[in-house]
Amino acid sequence: MTGLPLVLLDTCALIYIANGEPITEQAREAAKSAIVGQGVLVSPVSAWEIGLLSTAKRPVTFLPDPKTYFADFLSRSGVRLTPLSPNIAIESSHLPQPVHGDPADRMLIATARALNVPIVTRDRLILAYARAGHVQAVAC
Repeated sequence: MTGLPLVLLDTCALIYIANGEPITEQAREAAKSAIVGQGVLVSPVSAWEIGLLSTAKRPVTFLPDPKTYFADFLSRSGVRLTPLSPNIAIESSHLPQPVHGDPADRMLIATARALNVPIVTRDRLILAYARAGHVQAVAC
């Protein structure tokens, strides 16, 4: 993709940024550059994961509620929702091996690959997948 920077946040990165938790300098700079560039992308997959996390056995608290939490994050300047297309959903099942077993992470990886953008993540398996050359990633 040409032009100004663009990044995709995985769900963990979204939560850390939304909650003001510390992230790496590299991730902070990538997000800042993307905000003034083409934008910070968030997938509908992250909304689904936030919903799951809010109903887990030991639920994560999203204030005031998961829907508003996600909507509030999307309303931030420079943040935009990226579509989860049928092609991306199908591609998530055909990624180069070995690949992450989590279906949500597979869809995020497929989204980053389809858009040719780095994924901001703490997930060690996604970072290893990036080191293998299958996706771009920025450790957060």
